[in-house]
Amino acid sequence: MDVKSIIKAARLRTLPLSISGIIVGSFLGNYFVNSQVDAVSQSVMVSPIFWLAIITTIGFQVLSNFANDYGDGIKGSDKNRIGEARMVSSGIITPKQMKNAMVFTTIFTLIVALLLIYVSFGKDNFGYSMLFFFLGIASIAAAIKYTVGNGAYGYSGFGDVFVFLFFGLLSVLGSYFLFTKQLDFQLFLPAIAIGFLSTAVLNLNNLRDEAQDKINQKNTLVVQFGIKKAKNYHFFLIFGALFVSNIFVIINYQSAIQFSYLIAFIPLIKNVITVAKNNNPSALDAELKKVALSTFLFAVIFGIVNTL
Repeated sequence: MDVKSIIKAARLRTLPLSISGIIVGSFLGNYFVNSQVDAVSQSVMVSPIFWLAIITTIGFQVLSNFANDYGDGIKGSDKNRIGEARMVSSGIITPKQMKNAMVFTTIFTLIVALLLIYVSFGKDNFGYSMLFFFLGIASIAAAIKYTVGNGAYGYSGFGDVFVFLFFGLLSVLGSYFLFTKQLDFQLFLPAIAIGFLSTAVLNLNNLRDEAQDKINQKNTLVVQFGIKKAKNYHFFLIFGALFVSNIFVIINYQSAIQFSYLIAFIPLIKNVITVAKNNNPSALDAELKKVALSTFLFAVIFGIVNTL
């Protein structure tokens, strides 16, 4: 097992999407903290909380990718797949080697997560520390159980719920709480937006793989709904994200520049048109990167323009 193979299994192209919620929650959380003090505002980019949260989230995402490669590989679900070859199913990495990579990633991510918890809460907020520790354990368990084991929920249509909760709600609200030690219910709006867009990426992946997933009894929502309903679901996710993010800006409106994040929806609207017209699932592979990077762009611009 060489480094190049491990990097391929880590699927680096998924990482910008995974940290989008952290970016939004951290920018807004840091802005709130700065607004409460009379000191010179500190950029979120110099905050150890921000960077530790980024590294922790990347660790969870890489673990999820390793587990997905391993789980689908040993079940044979990656045979004849469209898109990037998977390392276990192709024999480049053995199941035992992938399990070792998963163990190492789990230990590393837990160490960084504990450091993040300590930096955020110190010794005086034991309850919060324990809450986030158990959330970290839950994130690891969810990442592994997505495709690993007989009860893998990715095979029964619950993958969308996982992505929405962990990439959207937990990512945005959790990172905001790390900064502020409190919740603002308005933050559910951008959290839902990130959750919807992240779920749209998974839905595209499942639209692409619908035929193979049906053969492998991987009952994603696309397999359960059928292509037509799955496309309508995709449209709901994209336009739903647009709607809730606009509501947040309207509630917190100060200047027109806050709507500049709409530029990120230009490729997303193009994606909707492409999906609506698509009759060739393999052609959707290129759309995955488009939606993932558009979500990342949305997060960066949204975070910046709402904290000016």
